[in-house]
Amino acid sequence: MTRWSPRWWGWISVVLLAFTAVMGLWVTPPDQVQGDLVRLLYIHPAIAWVALYVSFGTAVVAAGLYLWPRTRSEGMDRVSYCAMEISVLFIALTLVTGSIWGRPTWGVWWAWDARLTSTAILGVFEVAYLALRRANEDAELRARRSAVFALLTAVNVPIIHFSVIWWKTLHQGASVLTSTGALNVHGSMLWTMLVSFVGFTTLFVWLLLRRVALESSRDERRRARLDAALDLRRREGVG
Repeated sequence: MTRWSPRWWGWISVVLLAFTAVMGLWVTPPDQVQGDLVRLLYIHPAIAWVALYVSFGTAVVAAGLYLWPRTRSEGMDRVSYCAMEISVLFIALTLVTGSIWGRPTWGVWWAWDARLTSTAILGVFEVAYLALRRANEDAELRARRSAVFALLTAVNVPIIHFSVIWWKTLHQGASVLTSTGALNVHGSMLWTMLVSFVGFTTLFVWLLLRRVALESSRDERRRARLDAALDLRRREGVG
């Protein structure tokens, strides 16, 4: 990646999310059933998409590539770790925006709904992943254990995805397509929603690039301090 890539990803996300805000607040019509509450459709599903599939998916794929001997590298471990951190942020935003939508729709801020509960459990697993990384000083052992834990945690994603089909839940079904493939959303509402998905995805890319660059810089400083300490010990031994 060139040095200007994160900047451009950032500007692209700003433009797309600004377009989403303008369209979502002032251009698209209210829903026949939910009224203006439907405007959360341009925020909540896209955030959940990044949290569950884009960010967490990146973390799991990078973890799998780290465990595969041919693609094992410090960079893969770093990408997995940084993507998991971002997924924690987006899962928190998913639960918050879902609660804001659920309060006027369901009458409560929180319900032990299958999708809500399974999403919250995934968030707990991700926090446990971050804690696991802090429990090991050995870089190789830490990376291997974290990668295995990430792959095991991925089992929860299909449960979240199909929860509205497998169980009777308060949470609505698919936002864009029905089970038969027909569109649930049309016209300007559909385009605004699709732009929001792209906008939040590019925001994730920008955050990941910046976070990986920061982590790389930290690793370089740690190695420099370690080399300096070892060099000082060698000099003391010679003296």
